[in-house]
Amino acid sequence: MSYEFVGVIQAAFADLWASVILFLPRFLGALIVLIVGVVIAVVLGRLILRISDLLKLDELATKLEVKRTFEQAGVRLHIGKLLGWIVKWFFIVVALIATADILQWTEVTGFLRDVVLYLPNVIIAVIILLVGVILGNFVRNIVQTAVEAAKLSSSAFLAGVSKWAILIFTFMAALVQLGIAQDLIRVLFTGLVAMLALAGGLAFGLGGREHATRFLSRLRKDISER
Repeated sequence: MSYEFVGVIQAAFADLWASVILFLPRFLGALIVLIVGVVIAVVLGRLILRISDLLKLDELATKLEVKRTFEQAGVRLHIGKLLGWIVKWFFIVVALIATADILQWTEVTGFLRDVVLYLPNVIIAVIILLVGVILGNFVRNIVQTAVEAAKLSSSAFLAGVSKWAILIFTFMAALVQLGIAQDLIRVLFTGLVAMLALAGGLAFGLGGREHATRFLSRLRKDISER
């Protein structure tokens, strides 16, 4: 009886050892792939940062007031670091996919592939935010210049409202691109548009009626004189 027990133990250890021997090459290969992938990712991230510094993208973002807008929201933006971070983690995730595939971790591989497929949405959302900030600052400057040229009051207020309206729409568009609460954002977007339309109508009805009357009177007079 004892000999049979010893034989069972020996067989179990033999199977375990055989499994380790079979698994060890895959483990070493996966480890090498992971290390090489991480090194490549870090190098590419630093390269992107260096290229960004050479192209002076941060100075351009400062001139376009992109960095100042993000700082007002409590976010310190560095274009080179952001691009380098995205590139670095993209290749790290790719290395993790290759590592999990070598180790035959199918569920992990599927999850990481979903992450990689989702990354373009993140990149597009970031681009939407950057373009929205640039457009918001551009429209703010135009509105403020036009209102000041017309010698009307509250130029800074109207310019700020124009800018933040664009920023809010941009933020909503970025969330939709990320697939976050799309139905809720559509409802909020519709409500915001209706609110702005109502506010504009009330503002015109209460404060712009007199100006509109004067304009129509001048227009009627000019037509009658001709």
